[in-house]
Amino acid sequence: MTVLSKLRSRGKQFSELFTGLLVLAVFVLLSVSMVSGFLLYQILRPARTPANFDLNVMMGHPQTFSFPVSDGSKREGWFFPGLRRAPTIVVCHGYLSQRADVLTLVTALQDHEFNVFLFDFRGHGSSTGITTLGYREKQELESAIRTLATRDDVDTERFGLWGVDMGAYAALEVAGADRRIKALAVDDAYNDPRDMVRIEVQKSGLTALPLVLHAAELGFELVNYDFRHEPSVSAVLARTKGVPKLFIEADDRPALAAETLRLFDQAPGPKQNARDGLGYRDMSDEDRKNYENQIVAFFLQNLSPIAHP
Repeated sequence: MTVLSKLRSRGKQFSELFTGLLVLAVFVLLSVSMVSGFLLYQILRPARTPANFDLNVMMGHPQTFSFPVSDGSKREGWFFPGLRRAPTIVVCHGYLSQRADVLTLVTALQDHEFNVFLFDFRGHGSSTGITTLGYREKQELESAIRTLATRDDVDTERFGLWGVDMGAYAALEVAGADRRIKALAVDDAYNDPRDMVRIEVQKSGLTALPLVLHAAELGFELVNYDFRHEPSVSAVLARTKGVPKLFIEADDRPALAAETLRLFDQAPGPKQNARDGLGYRDMSDEDRKNYENQIVAFFLQNLSPIAHP
């Protein structure tokens, strides 16, 4: 009886220990899920502060120009006319930014007779929805170019692209698929939207908690399950052979700078590489002017604004 009592006692202790560990594991999983879910929500639905402008008083005589997006609605952008039948440069803002933040670059390009177009990606500026950090944004850029090519005042076969981080990803993806892209400048680009999720989660400082990063990545993949077969930038870079490319890295964004440098190394020519101390959004007025002069010089060299017959 004594032996049986000891066995029952040990069995009860083991059962209690197992139950305690199970409860702890469930608590940890729930905590990780809540923390990673909250982080992912903040990343994919950033706070928007749309900038309002009266186009009638803006320099450059911009026009509203709309194009269709995947949900069946229309997305409105701003078209800044340059020389008639000149190529069009589409300016793609970055994550946590909006079209109003890149207007000085638009002015610099328009002053050199380029047509320029810009719009707010989903979940940014005046556009509602949840950002996908590049997946649907690529589709929006494709639709914008396709619709711009129906105009009779632009060169329908020559487009240029400039983009930063999320906009750079979309620009690289589109350039790998559309032969009308004749020149491309990207700043702090990344290879895959999941890279941006990883960078943003790590910036939160919560990756010290076990499994938070992996849970956030898994959540992002589930939310964007329709894009599970979307090729990374490195998989389509070879198709940009012959397209002049400028890759720019910022010292204050080391993770993205490393990503951009890897893409530069993998990219076929012709290509150039440049480095800046600060990202475009944080530059001083003088630094931004120098940066924009560099971008303008690149497009003047590789995408002449002289109209084709």
